[in-house]
Amino acid sequence: MSNRAVLEVIALDVEDAVAAQAGGADRLELVSDMAADGLTPTRETFAAIRAAVDIPLRVMLRAADGFCAGSAEEVDRLAAQARALRAEGAEEFVLGFLTPDGRPDLAAIEAVAGELGGCRWTFHRAIDRAADRDQLRKALADLPGLDTYLTAGAAEGVEEGLPVLVAEAARCGEPGYAAELLVGGGLTLAHVPVLREAGITAFHIGGAARSSGWTHPVSAAAVESWRTALA
Repeated sequence: MSNRAVLEVIALDVEDAVAAQAGGADRLELVSDMAADGLTPTRETFAAIRAAVDIPLRVMLRAADGFCAGSAEEVDRLAAQARALRAEGAEEFVLGFLTPDGRPDLAAIEAVAGELGGCRWTFHRAIDRAADRDQLRKALADLPGLDTYLTAGAAEGVEEGLPVLVAEAARCGEPGYAAELLVGGGLTLAHVPVLREAGITAFHIGGAARSSGWTHPVSAAAVESWRTALA
């Protein structure tokens, strides 16, 4: 079995997507509004990116900054967006909601994930703000389609979360630990050797894929440098 790492890159638009694919990205996470840490893109943006590239796309389902799903009406609107994106051809997604006290918001998660028809999806970095990561994993373990956790191991980022990431990688296959670890959030190339040694094979970059932060588009050369380092 190949041990080649998966490289996922955040894309905001067609320009980002084309550059990321040219640099060797394996998958894209599609978002809008990085000032709010990534919200749901429009159906039109998804369609334009899908037409421009041929690598897998995971589409963010998130209506506002933070990790609270909001009111029942807001959850309904997000579920409607999920249906519209599915109708447009989206097949992979990213979502995840917490209650104010840091528990998984199962009602909101199930309402949105229930619109995905079993499509594969990532529980995003809300896990890094959870009151109890282990409890969250076990509560979500049987949800259809959940195959990945995007996590830095800590709210502060990978540098602080490395011990948690290594420990969770060692539990792969235990109840609640079947989903893949996709590491992102302050990730640098300096972290990669430790993570690879722990058996982690999926990595997520956003700002690191750009020449000078979020005000610049994705750089194919920057992505290529990561692809080379992860080969």
